[in-house]
Amino acid sequence: MSKRDGQRRKTILVLAMPIIGGMVSQNVLNLVDTAMVGTLGDQALAAVGTGSFANFLAIAFITGLSAGVQAMVARRLGAGRTGEVAVPLNGALILAVMMAVPASIILYQLVPVAFPVLNRDPAVVAAGVPYLQARLVAMTAVGANFAFRGYWNGVNMSQMYLRTLLLMHATNILLNWLLIFGNLGFPELGATGAGVASAVATYVGTAYYIVLALRHARPGGFLRSLPSATEIRTMLRLSVPNGLQQTSMAGSLVMLFWIINQLGASSGEVATAQVAAANVVINVTLVALLPGLGLGITAASLVGQALGRRDPEDARRWGWDVARVSAVVLGILGLPMLLAPDLILGVFLHDPATLDLARGPLRLVGAVMAIDGVGLVFMNSLLGAGASRTVMLVAVAVQWLLFLPAVYVVGPLLGGDLIAIWVVQTGYRVVLAVVMLLLWRRGAWQSIEV
Repeated sequence: MSKRDGQRRKTILVLAMPIIGGMVSQNVLNLVDTAMVGTLGDQALAAVGTGSFANFLAIAFITGLSAGVQAMVARRLGAGRTGEVAVPLNGALILAVMMAVPASIILYQLVPVAFPVLNRDPAVVAAGVPYLQARLVAMTAVGANFAFRGYWNGVNMSQMYLRTLLLMHATNILLNWLLIFGNLGFPELGATGAGVASAVATYVGTAYYIVLALRHARPGGFLRSLPSATEIRTMLRLSVPNGLQQTSMAGSLVMLFWIINQLGASSGEVATAQVAAANVVINVTLVALLPGLGLGITAASLVGQALGRRDPEDARRWGWDVARVSAVVLGILGLPMLLAPDLILGVFLHDPATLDLARGPLRLVGAVMAIDGVGLVFMNSLLGAGASRTVMLVAVAVQWLLFLPAVYVVGPLLGGDLIAIWVVQTGYRVVLAVVMLLLWRRGAWQSIEV
């Protein structure tokens, strides 16, 4: 390895570690929720799992603001326009409020009607409706937080993102302990308490982001000027496709849970155990993938900054360099899932039958982690270059035209079990990673103007 290659790897890790730490802490929070609620039984676990992914669907579109902010900020930083780097953030915060406030009010009212469509178990519905409603109250804060995330990552200050998430998660864990179990005289709210805790912690994060931005982003124009109409259009051009892609991914997860819930429909059974097992496998998977996603976000910043300097060859190299690091890191993380799944699953699943259902799917996840790492880096590298529309079209097509129809066929139609569904999901993840790699090699992203 040359000295230059070593320096590039050092740059990748210095920028990526705070992002990875923040993202891991974010999903460790989800696992803490899962572990705490898991002590209440499979029905509570299924309620939180279904509600979490329904909430992900509800907020997914607004999270697309992060990609738009990061791409614009990174280009400005690379071009030396340091006095304007926070202007896209100002516009994104306004868009977050305009989109999230009316959406959260409408969706809150629709939850009692929509939740029973996702799960047929009355006990799961009774616990899941108030949990999801509590999470939806925080939609505006979620939009603002993702806008801030895009800014901090775009200006290579990802430690601010990590610092805020650690505060949020400490708040959430404490409130979980108080509100789920009724400790220290607080009401014992069960699954609903987990939703309330998450919502409050999200607003705490927004408040701290604002404090940090007032300290560190004012020279870049934070709360000093608004983006022009042209800049708003550029942000929407970058953010809307990414928001649609995130919505599609969230929708595919919700649809996956719906399909799993149909596994026992022909015999009149309720697939609560399958839903609980799938909830744990997916949450563990999301945590394990976070280093790859964090490295992908790092690649997006490095690619955007290189393109801002008018150096597409350096941008291309950053994509490949980060992908190699991601393949190694995620390959290592996949080994415990492949070789010792019970050590992981036993933390969350206390029913031996439910653990048996989850074991095979988790092994499949571990087997393709390295491939996932490569796909995540190239997907985010394309987003950093401004190719949001291309990424969205590919991701949506693979999810809805290939993955979900195949899952429905092998599951409810052919009578397959959870392991059959995860075989299909494994194939889908490999296909998506390969397509993203080919798009990066093709190089059409080099000519996109941001």
